Amino acid sequence: MANVYDIIIRPIITERSMAAAGDKKYVFEVAPEAGKVEIKKAVEEIFGVKVAKVNTINYQGKAKRLGAARPGRRKSWKKAYVQLTQDSKTIEFFEGMV
Repeated sequence: MANVYDIIIRPIITERSMAAAGDKKYVFEVAPEAGKVEIKKAVEEIFGVKVAKVNTINYQGKAKRLGAARPGRRKSWKKAYVQLTQDSKTIEFFEGMV
């Protein structure tokens, strides 16, 4: 992947992810073809933090109806849980939301 902004698509903002932000755990939607090492480097470069570990999970798109007898699907996507090191600063983007 050429650009770090192509790897990190958007942050996931939910009650559960905001509660985990206090423990320096952040959740992002990432590119489906991105690996853990690429995600780690992208977060470190974009936010200027140190990443301890990255966990990922793939979500399959749900089947949906698009009218009479026209089946369709939502897109499949990938979510990454990023744990920062204890000596790392927090990500400022999430600070005002907690």
